[in-house]
Order: sequence, then structure tokens, then C-alpha cells
Amino acid sequence: MNSMKRFAPYLVVLMVCILTTMLNAQELAILKYNGGGDWYSNPTALPNLIKYCNQNINTKLDLKPQTVEVSSPDIFQYPFTHMTGHGHVFFSDSDVENLRNYLISGGFLHIDDNYGMEPYITAELKKVFPNKALIEIPTSHEIFNIAFKFPEGLPKIHEHDGKQPKAFGIFHADRLILLFTYESDLGDGWEDPEIHNDPEDVREKALKMGANIIKYAFEN
Repeated sequence: MNSMKRFAPYLVVLMVCILTTMLNAQELAILKYNGGGDWYSNPTALPNLIKYCNQNINTKLDLKPQTVEVSSPDIFQYPFTHMTGHGHVFFSDSDVENLRNYLISGGFLHIDDNYGMEPYITAELKKVFPNKALIEIPTSHEIFNIAFKFPEGLPKIHEHDGKQPKAFGIFHADRLILLFTYESDLGDGWEDPEIHNDPEDVREKALKMGANIIKYAFEN
């Protein structure tokens, strides 16, 4: 109980920081992590999604996303963080504590598996939330309906292993605080069209789903 009392003021400060940022800054950040994975992949993805959101769902997001390390206190400046890559992820003890505090204080993390990330991020998230599991998100959830309708859930953007795309989440106090998109590769669909040569309708699906994620993160 005494430890909780000592921790309570810290949480209050973090919550005020998050709420202030959400009202004023409207900046997004790419999460830089350790472990050797290419956290920097898909460099045109988030800028293109930001532009799409500003044009189509009336956001006023800074056109240039920032980069923030998992353990940095600067993470609390960003209501929305995006994480991607193809492989290894490792969270240190300081990463784990900082990310947990960020998420339960009002932050939102979208993890988009760019291929090969799933086994590593799943293990690392158990360190962040030992008592919470990644839960598959039903198609009835608000995130599939908040701006654009996705009655069948997460769209398939890239083939990968040919599996059905799935959206998993971690919830805190009934709020979705972390979204993990798997076998979809939304980020590739957000990138400049000449990079992956996706058909326009496929890119549009990816951008619309991304807009849903942004809108949910800022409004919930």
C-alpha cells in the first residue's frame, strides 16, 4: 500500500502530461527499440498516413513524425506511438517500466508487424504486462468502425505467409491501449506508391484503416 501511495503522484503527473499533449501538440512518434530489429523501416509510411488523416478526418497532426526511444521520458509528449520492423525486439527493465507507465497513463501504441516480428514482440510484451494477454479484437470494435467501416476487420495488404490478417490488443480499464496488427502490413500500404507498387484500392484500404487507428487513439 505504501509503495502505491508513493507511485500515485508520479502517475498523476504522467496523466496530466499526456492530456496536455493530446490537447495541444498532436504529434506522433516512431518508437525506436533495441534488439537489432529495423525499427526505422517504412520511412515514408507515417508521414503519408499523417497527410491522409489531415485531409480526410480533420486532424491537425504535425506532418513530420518524431522518433522516441522506449525508455525516454519524451515518450509522454506523444499520445500516439508507432512501432514496426522485421525481426528482433528487446525491452530492458527501464524500457518495460517506461512503456507500461506511458500506456496506462493514456498513451497508445500501434505495433505493425512488417514480417517476422511476431514471436519477439509477443515475448517482450509479456514483460510489460505479465498479467495481460494480447486479445484478438472483434470486428464489432470501434476501431474498425470509427471513421471508415471494415466489417470484415483488418484488411490484407501484403501476402506474407498467406494467413488471415489479425488485430490483437491489450486493454486497460476497458480502453484499448495497444494494437498489434499481424499478417496485414498496413505500413507497407502507407508508403509511397512506387515502393511496393500496390494497387490504389489496396493502399486506400491501408490508409483508411490507419485513419481509424489514429482517430481511436486521439478520441478514447
